Amino acid sequence: MREIMRTNDPVLISAVESLLAADGIGHLVLDRHMSILEGSLGVIPRRVLVEDDAANRARRLLVEAGLGRELVPE
Repeated sequence: MREIMRTNDPVLISAVESLLAADGIGHLVLDRHMSILEGSLGVIPRRVLVEDDAANRARRLLVEAGLGRELVPE
């Protein structure tokens, strides 16, 4: 798995998950429930990971959707 995005925005994560799922790209969101430890402050960013062989496709999909500025550098 390869990290493509790191954010505290739950709406953005939901949109990204929808785009990836619609394109059949396997993905995983890590640290989603860390708010239990941080007191719901949103301090710990959530990480979106995709399958290694689909990373370039996922990045291209998110750029085309106008979310390229949210991607972590390669």
